[in-house]
Amino acid sequence: MIRNLLLLCCALGLALPSITVEAATNSTKHKVFGRKIITTLRSDHKYRLQNVNYNRSVFKDDYDGSGELRLASSKALIVNQDTGETLYAKSTDLPTPIASVTKLMTAMVMLDAHLPMDEQITISEAEVDSLKGTASRLRVGTDLTRSELLQLALMASENRAAAALGRNYPGGLPAFVTAMNAKAAELGMTRSHFADPTGLNSDNVSTAEDLVKMVRAAYQYPEIRQVTTTPNYQVPVHGLRNPIQFLNTNILVRNSDWVIGLSKTGFINEAGRCLVMQAEIAGQPLIIVLLDSYGKYSRIGDAQRIRKWIESSNLLRHLG
Repeated sequence: MIRNLLLLCCALGLALPSITVEAATNSTKHKVFGRKIITTLRSDHKYRLQNVNYNRSVFKDDYDGSGELRLASSKALIVNQDTGETLYAKSTDLPTPIASVTKLMTAMVMLDAHLPMDEQITISEAEVDSLKGTASRLRVGTDLTRSELLQLALMASENRAAAALGRNYPGGLPAFVTAMNAKAAELGMTRSHFADPTGLNSDNVSTAEDLVKMVRAAYQYPEIRQVTTTPNYQVPVHGLRNPIQFLNTNILVRNSDWVIGLSKTGFINEAGRCLVMQAEIAGQPLIIVLLDSYGKYSRIGDAQRIRKWIESSNLLRHLG
């Protein structure tokens, strides 16, 4: 009897450590998972419910392209780039803040000045955002060429890069903003106004109709087409041993199903989520403008729905 009790105790002793380890492992998993959920929700708490729900619908959208096209963006315009035909229009003449879509104008004005693209420019305290308090991965003291600043301003929507391009323009920032508005007038953007090169200032306003003109003009610059469709880019940053990789803010440029010739996103609270693109869909070169979309992923969902709608319409045309 005693021998049996001793054997039972030994067996339990061998089993308990593994049970304890498994419990500890499960507990750790729950804690890590819990932190991930909390981090996700806190990172964008204003939109947390909409983001979670819409994130699922982006990849599980039941819209097949038939029937009426319904978009989440409050202002939208789709135009055939070659013919000028309007395929879809929604509140196209209402001026609205355009956030970082502004940077397309920034790029055109800078390139029009024919400044040396290999000139080194230092990110200074003047580029730190005191208006919105946004963060940046470009530390003060970082030296980059004008070409690299253009890359990051357009592809990754880096505000300090755009601000540095404006500050290092002949005549400084005031002259740069004047040139932006002069360029807008030259393009016939009669309902647009520019206040800074980053788009952080909500006084940067335009309409969907005017932005079609801006996208069409920007498309004529090979540098802008190349930079805005680059999926990622690495640059050395002051104080860091390894270079930092920056990603394109439009995830569609990393999707092989899309043929995109130009792209720019934008977001500030006053503007909502914005996206302008030149893309080829069903053999048509299109200019797409999506403004003031509420959820983080809704502009991408709108673009996907537009593509299905265009492809479905094209198929019906061929069948007819």
